[in-house]
Amino acid sequence: MQIDKLRGKELDQLFDAILSLNDREECYQFFDDLCTMNEVQSLAQRLEVARMLMEGDTYQRIEKQTGASTATISRVKRCINYGNDGYKFTLDRVHQKEHRADA
Repeated sequence: MQIDKLRGKELDQLFDAILSLNDREECYQFFDDLCTMNEVQSLAQRLEVARMLMEGDTYQRIEKQTGASTATISRVKRCINYGNDGYKFTLDRVHQKEHRADA
């Protein structure tokens, strides 16, 4: 697990801060202060790339729709295939929440 190399007080504090956020508006406020617009957009882009890969979209379509480089797409695909399933369980939870909201 690569994240084990990063574990420490500062990263714990960051994750605890994220877990303390109550809603989407608080997320916008926190990430606006924490990150540059490009950093937040890069994170959002990676998540969208992961969603599209998991739905079976091609690199070409993903690149065209998201503007992500093939290097980024490949990195996300490697994480999906060999990582810690973070993209999978997170996107599954978001999908489940959306379905409950639609019901």
